[in-house]
Amino acid sequence: GFYMLQRDYILEIIADFSRAVTQALKEAYDTKDPKSLEIVKQQVAELIDLSPETACALAPDSLVTMMLLSGVADSVAEYVSYALERASRIYDQLGDTDASGLRHLQAQAVAESFNCDLSAVPKEFTELEAECFEK
Repeated sequence: GFYMLQRDYILEIIADFSRAVTQALKEAYDTKDPKSLEIVKQQVAELIDLSPETACALAPDSLVTMMLLSGVADSVAEYVSYALERASRIYDQLGDTDASGLRHLQAQAVAESFNCDLSAVPKEFTELEAECFEK
C-alpha cells in the first residue's frame, strides 16, 4: 500500500542524497574547494523542498521547523546532520569559521530535535568517513 511506496521513495531519496553528498564532501576534502560544499547545501535543501539559498541561511531552529514541515524529517535527519557536520569540518579546515560554525549549529539542532547521535555515521557514509574524516 501507500506506506510501502512512501518507504521506498524515502529510501531512494536517502540513497541519492548519500551518493551526492559523499561525492561532494570527498571532492571538497581532496581539492580544498569550498564550491563542492555548495552541493551539500543543495542536497540538504532539496531533501526538505527549499531553495539552497533559503535552506542555508536558516537559523538552526528554523531549519528544524522546515524539516518537520517536509514530512520526511524523521527518516532523513541523521543523514542531514551528518552531512552538515562534515561540511562544517571541511569549512573549518578551509579557514571559513563562519560557515563552519553555522553548519555545526544546524547539524546540532537537527540531531537534537530528531534524537540522532551527531557522532554516529550512517552506513551509507562509512567509506567516506574512513577515507576523509577518521584520520
